[in-house]
Amino acid sequence: MFPETIDTNSLSLHQLCEAHVDVFELYDLFAEKKEGMEDVFEYVPQEPYTSVKDAADRLEKAETAWDDGDAAQYAVYSADETLMGYAVLSLQWERRTGMLGVILATPYWGQGYAGECATALTEIAFDSLDLDVVAIGYDDENERSKRMIETFIDSVGGRYDGVLRNWTPLDDKVANHHRYTVTHDQYQQSTTDT
Repeated sequence: MFPETIDTNSLSLHQLCEAHVDVFELYDLFAEKKEGMEDVFEYVPQEPYTSVKDAADRLEKAETAWDDGDAAQYAVYSADETLMGYAVLSLQWERRTGMLGVILATPYWGQGYAGECATALTEIAFDSLDLDVVAIGYDDENERSKRMIETFIDSVGGRYDGVLRNWTPLDDKVANHHRYTVTHDQYQQSTTDT
């Protein structure tokens, strides 16, 4: 149902699974002891990996969700085949909605890669899966994600929907979530306008 590989201008996305991703490389990228992990996971309802088994479990869960048609999760690689992070299109079929998420290691922030991933997954959501809506969001105080999401949403013709209060559990607090969406019609209009 999902393409195993997606190539963009500067990235290659491969199914997040044991067959395509080296578990040790994934662990090394997001290991708890690695410098900068507190920044990567500050606004993400997930923890850095404390062991190689955590990374292996992540690959197994991603493959199960893929096989069940619940989510298309991709490892994100640079042009020189360096693992940068991963991107996900989670599906709510009953709502005909896809939800985007991207987690990249800090050296890859601020270079447009997250937006490139979001655009590629939005294309899959509308052109291949025939969904009606794609949603993306950020939690309070996450200014980096806010800027990326606003740029992405502008490029695909979407809009800001509003704030979902007490939405994302993060350690000892529950953060407000700012939601943005683009409809299939808005996306088609934005791609024909360019």
